[in-house]
Amino acid sequence: MINFQEKVLTYPQYCRQLTCSESLITIFNCPAEARLMQNKFADLWSHENYIFYVLEGKKVWHTAQGSYEISAGDCVLVRKGAWILEQFFDIGFCLVLFFIPDEFICDTLKNKSIPLVKKTDKAYSPVIRLNASETLRSFFTSMYAYFSSTTDLDSSLLELKFRELILNIAGDSANVEALSYFCSLVNEPQSLSLERVMNDNYCFNLKLEQYALLSNRSLSAFKRDFQKIFCTTPGKWLMEKRLLHAKFLLSNKNKQISEAAFESGFENLSHFSRAFKMRFNISPLAFKQQPAI
Repeated sequence: MINFQEKVLTYPQYCRQLTCSESLITIFNCPAEARLMQNKFADLWSHENYIFYVLEGKKVWHTAQGSYEISAGDCVLVRKGAWILEQFFDIGFCLVLFFIPDEFICDTLKNKSIPLVKKTDKAYSPVIRLNASETLRSFFTSMYAYFSSTTDLDSSLLELKFRELILNIAGDSANVEALSYFCSLVNEPQSLSLERVMNDNYCFNLKLEQYALLSNRSLSAFKRDFQKIFCTTPGKWLMEKRLLHAKFLLSNKNKQISEAAFESGFENLSHFSRAFKMRFNISPLAFKQQPAI
């Protein structure tokens, strides 16, 4: 899968990039030619949360939990992880985009004058729609002036804009799910954070190094902590979760074998068929052809 942030940065001719550190990058992207990939569907992932406001156009974020059509006027928080982006080449897509790492969000909220009320949800949507209040829309619209300017923006001012964005979202009581997710970043034990990352992204074909990055760990720390939490190796756990998911798609969602394999994180159909037969003692085709009970 392709790293979204790295891919966006390969199009400097279509966007201006403002940075205040290596991981805090603001992009303004508008022309129709600025396509992330030439295919209609792009397999992407991001190791950082990102927030954006759409000025024009539309795209669809396809995730393991559902699909989200995002269009002009929408303000969205996308949690770090993987998804499939559906693009529409006949229209442009113009947005103001912020990549914001967990650490920066936590640091901003810990210094908030009015402390956060601890909230936790068992699960969060991968794509969280924000209340596009007048305050938030004005914030994003005001950023246009910075992108239009030919002078460099002082990094201290840019950092304040990042903090302003986080505090605006956290200060709006209508952003219930976003606020709860922010609270989980501040208060959630690392073990739960790793478990959430894996359960949210197991059906995407990410490398172990990428899962480690999503859970804010080195690869060695990720493997060690994973063993403690799940009592097995990441490879064995991923294979079991993906096979069970594929089995569910075949029996309950009437998916074709190739669709079930792809949507469960298998890129090679032959590998999927062998693994499925070894695990369930029946081939995917024979399983699918079984009469309903």
